[in-house]
Amino acid sequence: MVLMAIDHVRVYSGLPAGGPTAGIFFTRWVTHFVAPAFIFLAGTSAFFYGRKHSNLSRFLFVRGVWLVLLELTVIRVAWTFNLDFANYLLAGVIWVIGWCMLLMAVLVRRRVRTIAIIGLAIITLHNALLPPLLSAVPALGDLWKVLYIGFFNGPVGGTSLIVLYTIVPWIGVMAAGYAFGTVLTMEPARRNGICVRIGLGAIALFVVLRGTNLYGDPRPWSATTPLPAPLSFLNTTKYPASLSFLLMTLGPTIALIPLLDRARGRIANWLAIFGRVPFFYYVLHIPLIHALALIVSKIRLGEVSPWLFTNHPMGNPPAPDGYTWSLGLLYLVWAVSVLLLYFPCRWYADLKARRQDWWLKYL
Repeated sequence: MVLMAIDHVRVYSGLPAGGPTAGIFFTRWVTHFVAPAFIFLAGTSAFFYGRKHSNLSRFLFVRGVWLVLLELTVIRVAWTFNLDFANYLLAGVIWVIGWCMLLMAVLVRRRVRTIAIIGLAIITLHNALLPPLLSAVPALGDLWKVLYIGFFNGPVGGTSLIVLYTIVPWIGVMAAGYAFGTVLTMEPARRNGICVRIGLGAIALFVVLRGTNLYGDPRPWSATTPLPAPLSFLNTTKYPASLSFLLMTLGPTIALIPLLDRARGRIANWLAIFGRVPFFYYVLHIPLIHALALIVSKIRLGEVSPWLFTNHPMGNPPAPDGYTWSLGLLYLVWAVSVLLLYFPCRWYADLKARRQDWWLKYL
């Protein structure tokens, strides 16, 4: 939750995503762990919800529709601070979580082993199988772009839809996360051992596949690219997420679960507040960061730059001359954002602990 905010501050900083300097590269790279962990653990959360409730399928369906609608309305306005719906809709991470939940509403009726096989097959094979399918079934047209390709302006009732997160392979990640819930129900020593083996195994597979450029990413790394060789090695494809990208991010995430599970103290308790209300945090953090960017613009430039009202994060033009922030300012605004978000998140976490209203499950 905290790492995610770094990249979203970067959106309004005018700094590029991923380069060319090591500082800018790792500012972006460290946030790559967020979406895979979000979606994987959303599947795990669904598994545990289903252990306590008999209406899992219905819950996933309703929540999925709700998330897709919020992405295309409230969250879209928070990103842009404009109402230019006729020219810009963004299908971001909340969009894909919503669609994956809609698909999981059907999948959870199957055995956990079946769901695990489906999820792992999608994660592992999509780089090899889907590109030939795209050319073999051209009649599906823009639907393929929503499912897999992404990054396109497709006509949807006359409106351009920019698909940032495609359904494949993320439905595979959520399905695998659902099956992973069975691991977390095991007794601690066995659970921790399995997490470490899965995590380190994924990291090792990433190093082998990426090191040999054998399979797993459409963008081979090279020592002769504009990026230094170590950065090129880590510069895997996120849109759509390649096997290498998912191994690189999910491997460390799973391997660290035993360590994070033992985390105690003030910092751990402080961070846990955000984890108790993740979607509430998400809905708040984008407009807050955007509003702080307006304040920074007024202080630095003497005016609020009109650029901050363009179609962020994917449809905006380059930042105007003299606007771009330093990395130090980016991290300062990030720290202020997280500090300010703590207080409403703590209030809402306490509210959820006291009350059981049905609507609290959807925010």
